[in-house]
Amino acid sequence: MTLYEKYRAKKRTPEEAVRVIHSGDWVDYTTNLGFPVLLDAALAKRRDELRDVKIRGNLIFGPIRTVECDPKREHFIYNSWHCSAYERKLSDEGLCSFIPMIFRNVVPYYRHFLTVNVAMVSAAPMDKHGYFNLSCAAGVARGILDKADYVILEINEHLPEIDGIFGEYIHLDNVDCVVEGEHPPLPEFPIAPPTEAEERIARQVLPYITDGSTLQLGIGALPNAIGALLADTDLKDLGMHTELCSDAYYKLYQAGKLTNHRKTLYPDKGVMGLAFGSKALYEWIDRNPGVNIAPLEYVNAPETIAQVDNMVSINSCIAVDLYGQISSESAGTRHISGTGGQLDFLTGAAMSRGGKAFICMTSTYRAKDGALHSRIQPKFSGDIVTSPRSQAYYLVTEYGVVNLTGRTTWERAEMLIGIAHPEFRDSLIADAEAQGIWRQSNKR
Repeated sequence: MTLYEKYRAKKRTPEEAVRVIHSGDWVDYTTNLGFPVLLDAALAKRRDELRDVKIRGNLIFGPIRTVECDPKREHFIYNSWHCSAYERKLSDEGLCSFIPMIFRNVVPYYRHFLTVNVAMVSAAPMDKHGYFNLSCAAGVARGILDKADYVILEINEHLPEIDGIFGEYIHLDNVDCVVEGEHPPLPEFPIAPPTEAEERIARQVLPYITDGSTLQLGIGALPNAIGALLADTDLKDLGMHTELCSDAYYKLYQAGKLTNHRKTLYPDKGVMGLAFGSKALYEWIDRNPGVNIAPLEYVNAPETIAQVDNMVSINSCIAVDLYGQISSESAGTRHISGTGGQLDFLTGAAMSRGGKAFICMTSTYRAKDGALHSRIQPKFSGDIVTSPRSQAYYLVTEYGVVNLTGRTTWERAEMLIGIAHPEFRDSLIADAEAQGIWRQSNKR
């Protein structure tokens, strides 16, 4: 049987492919642009035949038909490793459950502890050798497919093919069936223009970045805004080693800043685990030998990151308390996103020779009722701690930068209050006094 005869023998309609799923099964959708749009819609049509089908995914932009067709969660139970804005909305409605993780551990969790009855993922069309590129989902997809009892590939004609270090392909021999069909254009996530506060934060960080630094820009608007603003600086020969490749890197490349020439690990190559952004980004990473993708268990491993000299990690958070605890995934008990790779890169950048790890935030936010609130809080009450106080390094607001490394509780309180919004500093001092972490010799 020739390769293409074998392909045709494995070809199914979406409706035929999902017949393999039974009540009680665990089904995986992998991540971001790997979301199998056609298969999800076909599975949703089987709602009344099935009960308790448990689905895992993360950073999926929706709509997820299996979720939206079953508001009582009697037939499909969706669970996310890291919430996109769409999945956050589902979570608010009680339609998405969160799975705590550190991103480098996701595939090892599958390998050692989890069951995958059926894995369904979108991939680029098969090449002449029988391989399918796992594209923007390659950071986790291959490890999940390897664990699955049954593998279904949905061929998405729009996906970029991304060169990789390892784990970016799966061969037809390791696939149980293949589905084809027309897809809408890939979703786009261009970078919004930075706010005045974000520009001020970027200016606070810039003095710490030198020529030849390698950047990790975390998931979220603020790190991307900072990355895009770097394109207008005089910095040279910046590198990319990141969990997520976004448009900020493309802007740096366009500006001639991103060359990867001085990287100590994979020189002349930008390394990533996931990608999503604009059409221009997808075209840039498509078959680009200067951009490589690899599994997140490798990209995000602190021992890997530590091999990159002058590694600069820039992530954002929702709030910090006066002890230096960092919350990046919940507002109180309301779930927002996930741990992701923040702790991975905090650890790895701190281990890097010349490395620095920044957590950035605007000093305040406005609630729906218009009230102004401080992101620097006296102490957390229900907020999920993403990064412990023992691993808090550089904290940044529009009012300054502080480095909490090795600082006492009273020093931390003083330093954090110093970069809080002026309107909240007096009340934070009173809170620090009440909590026993303010010395009379501290500045007022």
